[in-house]
Amino acid sequence: MINVLQAAEAVQQPGMGSFWIMMLAMVAVMYFFMWRPESKRRKEMTKFREGLKKGDKVITAGGIYATVKEVKETTLLIEVDSNVTLRVDKNMVVADNSQLQK
Repeated sequence: MINVLQAAEAVQQPGMGSFWIMMLAMVAVMYFFMWRPESKRRKEMTKFREGLKKGDKVITAGGIYATVKEVKETTLLIEVDSNVTLRVDKNMVVADNSQLQK
């Protein structure tokens, strides 16, 4: 009878090994579902911003639809309407308007 109780207690108390396995599983899930996709999205956005050229139709973070008139290292000159231009930071361009309209 004592052997059965000791066996039951041994089964009920998980060891430190299972704790580390659960922690490793949580880190793996966070990596594959959060960090990796975010890193991929960030790389694609950087590639998109570096590839901007004159004449591209873009949307800014503020929701302004515009056409790129001039590209510099960190800024863009965009035309919002006839004779209305704005200088914005490249990081504020979030989408390519020409692809969204197709």
